[in-house]
Amino acid sequence: MIDRTRQVVEFEAVDVAYRNRDVLRDVSFEISAGERIALVGPNGAGKSSLLRALAGLVPVRHGRISLDRHPIETLGRPAIARLISAVPAASLPFSMRVEEVVALGRLPHEDPIRGLRPSDRAVVAHAIDRVGLGHLLGRDARELSLGERQLVLLALAVAQEAPLMLLDEPTVHLDLRHQVETMDLLVDLNERDGTTVVAVLHDLALAAHFFPRVLVLNRGRLVADGPAREVLSPALVREVFGVDPELLRVARP
Repeated sequence: MIDRTRQVVEFEAVDVAYRNRDVLRDVSFEISAGERIALVGPNGAGKSSLLRALAGLVPVRHGRISLDRHPIETLGRPAIARLISAVPAASLPFSMRVEEVVALGRLPHEDPIRGLRPSDRAVVAHAIDRVGLGHLLGRDARELSLGERQLVLLALAVAQEAPLMLLDEPTVHLDLRHQVETMDLLVDLNERDGTTVVAVLHDLALAAHFFPRVLVLNRGRLVADGPAREVLSPALVREVFGVDPELLRVARP
C-alpha cells in the first residue's frame, strides 16, 4: 500500500542557471508518492532543466531539492539511480542488442562481481514483455526507428524498478497508436505498481486526458499547478502558449 501522504520530491525556491543564464527561477512544489504529473510549457520554458535538476544532473544555484526527504546533494549516483529512473531522448551511442539495452536498467541493483542474477534477468524479460518489445529481441537497437528506440528506453526504465520515473517527451517519436499505448502503460505503472510518474509533454490533449495533475512552466517559472481541467484553461493556453485554444480541440481516441 502506497503512503500517498509521503513526500518523495520537494523543490523549495529553486534557481538553476547555465553559464549565468537563468533557466529556473524560484520554483517551489512538492510531489507525493503515487502521483502522476505532466510537466508542460513552451519551448525553452525550463521543463527539461527541471527534470535534470530533479535527477541531480545540474546544480542548484539557490534553493533546495529534496528526494525521499534527503537533500539531493547528499545522495550519490547509485542512491539516486535506485530512486529515479529516467527515459531520455532516443539516442544510443553504442551498438547493443535490444535486450542488452533493457538490462542496463538493472545496473543499480546487480551484483558488482557476478553481474545479472536470474532474478534480474526475469525483471528484464518482464519489462520487455510489458512494453511489447518481444518482436525486436536480438536486433541492434541503433538500427531501430526513433519510435522503437524510445520504447526500448522506456523498457529500460521499467526494468530499473525505481519508485519515481521521469520522462522527457516520451511520445515525441511515436505514432498515434503507440502514443496512446505508452500513456496507458504509464497509467498502469502508476496505478498498479505505485510508480510516481513525472512526464514532460508537448501534447496538451495527452496531458489533460492521462494526467490528474499538471505543472505549467513559462520562462523558467512555475505559473500553474493543479488538476488539468482547471490549469489548462483557455486563458492560460492563450497567455502561455500564444495560440487560440480552439485549435487544440481535436478528438482523441
